[in-house]
Amino acid sequence: MNTYLFPPSSDEKVLNDFTLHIKAGQKVGLVGKSGAGKSTIVKLLLRSYDTGQGKIEIDSQDISSLKFNSLRNAIAFVPQDTSLFHRTLYENILYARPSAKKDEVLVASTRAHAHDFIEQYPNGYDTLVGERGVKLSGGQRQRIALARAILKNAPILVLDEATSALDSESEEIIQQGLQELFHDRTVVAIAHRLSTLRAMDRIIVLEGGRIVEDGNPQDLLEKKDGLFKHMWEHQKKGFI
Repeated sequence: MNTYLFPPSSDEKVLNDFTLHIKAGQKVGLVGKSGAGKSTIVKLLLRSYDTGQGKIEIDSQDISSLKFNSLRNAIAFVPQDTSLFHRTLYENILYARPSAKKDEVLVASTRAHAHDFIEQYPNGYDTLVGERGVKLSGGQRQRIALARAILKNAPILVLDEATSALDSESEEIIQQGLQELFHDRTVVAIAHRLSTLRAMDRIIVLEGGRIVEDGNPQDLLEKKDGLFKHMWEHQKKGFI
């Protein structure tokens, strides 16, 4: 997969002189302070809005020329806060691929570490989750999101701070599910947590809409006075 991201046209550009090439199967983490452009990259990739200038390509195809269904079938998205439908747990997982068989749903749920908590409900997979999944904890909703992504089995995985709002115990469970998702996929992840960043092949550090550092985590940590090293040290001390 060759992916190129360029800034939209506006009076105040969010991304400036921005070019990013991601190889197939590579796990890339996007880091930077608030407003650096991380969420903009994800929204452009998902075509939440289109670029005004430049283009985004997947396998040499400009995504603006693709039908939305084709693009969305190629990408599995796990947001920070997962919205569920007021349906059963089974239906919420099946939403990712309505043609899937029951055993495929159960396998995806198990790999996402959701099966055990679902089975604890009296109605199991037939349990209604309430509006926006109100009956579930944040960690449980994220496990359902992971089950959806696993069931979808898309070649590209996009994560938007999927563990940032979770407690340590829930995060550990989600991280185990993420390892299932990362296998044989191209990953683009907005991430702050050290546990997620460790799994990345490459870190892109953004500042003011520009790439200021690009490399594998270990190399960036050895960079004297590097921005990523500075962020890492602050997080270790509990400031981030």
